[in-house]
Amino acid sequence: MGILEKYRKFLWVLAAVSVIILMLFYNALLPIKKLPVYQPAMVNFELVDSTIQHHKKFHRIADFSLTNQNGKTVTQKDFKGKIYVADFFFTTCSNICIVMTDNLLKVQEKIKNNPNVMLLSHSVTPKIDSVPQLKKYAIEKGVIDKKWNLVTGDKKKIYELARKSYLAVKEDGDGGPFDMIHTENFILVDPDRRIRGFYDGTDLEEIQRLLEELEILIQEYFPH
Repeated sequence: MGILEKYRKFLWVLAAVSVIILMLFYNALLPIKKLPVYQPAMVNFELVDSTIQHHKKFHRIADFSLTNQNGKTVTQKDFKGKIYVADFFFTTCSNICIVMTDNLLKVQEKIKNNPNVMLLSHSVTPKIDSVPQLKKYAIEKGVIDKKWNLVTGDKKKIYELARKSYLAVKEDGDGGPFDMIHTENFILVDPDRRIRGFYDGTDLEEIQRLLEELEILIQEYFPH
């Protein structure tokens, strides 16, 4: 028996171990992908309140107190230490809201077993979207209460959240000082209350991008 034949098994094991070590070194040297932190100056000015349009740092989602589909008061404390996806909608919307809700249901399905991720939908017609109306809508759509809050409240406060915090709706002065034209945007918010992504809630490719970037954010804050 030749020397190579005698040590063949050992050489195969050595080669396998070497490949594993090289792969570990390669992965360790790869830069960790991180999502941007969005500031008002980085966003379409149409969606941003004029008082903060040029702000380039320190942007955070402001404190809030709203009421969800179960009549419960929901505040930023309910999202403390959580990643969440926010949007703006109204229950009687007959066009993009339908698609947006269907796509958020897809997101809900992906996150339903992850305690660190939630959803938050704000009504832009809070007088119409009473608690009973939100509850009816939630039941019809299959909303999981512990994962997804549909909220109503004072119109001025929701308007200010939309324009000054989430940078997500256009103003419409025709119907009053706090009227809003909601966009199709989904907004990804990290546990530090910073915006980490905007996504077209009517586009399935964008939903896939949201899910992929959500995983990146989960790894940033809750690594295995």
